[in-house]
Amino acid sequence: MNKPSIPKGTRDFGHEETSRRNYIFNTIQSVFRLYGFQQIETPAMEQMSTLMGKYGEEGDKLLFRIQNSGEKAGEAPEKGLRYDLTVPFARYIVMHRQEISFPFKRFQIQPVWRADRPQKGRYREFYQCDVDVIGTESLVSELELIEIVKEVYRRLGLRVVLKLNNRKILAGIAEYIGAPDKIIDITVAIDKLDKIGEEKVKEELIERGLSEESVRLLQPILALRGTNEEKLQTIADLVKDSETGTKGVEEIRTVLRLYQASGQGNEDTEAFSVELDLTLARGLNYYTGAIFEVKSRDVQIGSITGGGRYDNLTGIFGLPDVSGVGISFGADRIYDCLSALDLFPPESGSQTEVLFVSMGEEEMLNAIRWAGVLRSQGRRVEVYPDPAKMKKQLAYADANHIPYVAIIGSEELASQTVTLKDMHTGEQNRLTLTQLTSYLEQHT
Repeated sequence: MNKPSIPKGTRDFGHEETSRRNYIFNTIQSVFRLYGFQQIETPAMEQMSTLMGKYGEEGDKLLFRIQNSGEKAGEAPEKGLRYDLTVPFARYIVMHRQEISFPFKRFQIQPVWRADRPQKGRYREFYQCDVDVIGTESLVSELELIEIVKEVYRRLGLRVVLKLNNRKILAGIAEYIGAPDKIIDITVAIDKLDKIGEEKVKEELIERGLSEESVRLLQPILALRGTNEEKLQTIADLVKDSETGTKGVEEIRTVLRLYQASGQGNEDTEAFSVELDLTLARGLNYYTGAIFEVKSRDVQIGSITGGGRYDNLTGIFGLPDVSGVGISFGADRIYDCLSALDLFPPESGSQTEVLFVSMGEEEMLNAIRWAGVLRSQGRRVEVYPDPAKMKKQLAYADANHIPYVAIIGSEELASQTVTLKDMHTGEQNRLTLTQLTSYLEQHT
């Protein structure tokens, strides 16, 4: 018999990992709700016609196709697993247009699939936590996304930098270097800068048809350093003859001004900062304005959050001129960062607060009764189901990181008490039900 396995680029999550992942989901979701976003879900599969052509040539290659969808070949449209949550969201908006009002603020926490080459921090199946507002062009939405990013990572305890750029600025740069028709080639190539390095990007740009002169003009722009305002002023001078590029500069200036006016910008530290990065491209074709990318300061793992403004994504589904902006938190990479830095709270991996153990039938019945009372108070309680040796029952509690064990033996049964053992300190206390309830309120 073949040894069972799972596809490369996927992972099993045990109860502890699932609890920790739920800690991430709950943290992110609670911040989304602070800003008025409401949850939706879409199917795991979409029509291939919905997915194709939305992610650029690199993204389209990574779409998972469904070979057998339960229908006869040729009788139904080809289907595929969703690549991200943004395109399905645009499709959702068009299909449910009569049921929603603009601006529409939604969040979505679901898995996505990419036929990618698995490596550290890169999976074929992973969760995204998306938040988008659609139906408004106001740059206040970009400000709210920056604030959401800052608050999420403050709560998670991760030190991050949010990199900011604008696709209009990149279009202006393409005009400046004499290659306005090569904007897609430029963004696809420079989006790989961190992965393959400057020389390889230069080679790819030339392979994509840019002249050596255009590449020469581009290189100092990609190497630009300084404060956000210094970089903005330099790029404003370069793209002053480009209407699109100039508009992109003004949009970035407005977002940064709003950020400062909110009071958030005055608190930039090593824990969180916003930096203009002219090498940031975000290779997806549907972005048209501001683009974001977030990286951990302490773990080398690539982008852990990304997104941007898209002006007409719904137009390809028959609803033109609807602007939106959103970001996506990569839950799996965030999980890896928190694990690497040992930042998960101790309670995030434990689902049970108290385990009742007993040594006989009568004691077991008492344990069941006590456990029922505690559960009615919202306590997470288990009763060990078998009359096993005490050592085995305590080992079960230890293996499952259960902080307290309530022991009922003959003495406890006679006095209607339990002996509560703290599994961390080893301390034991004989308690009545009322005392146990009070103790747990104070210590959990």
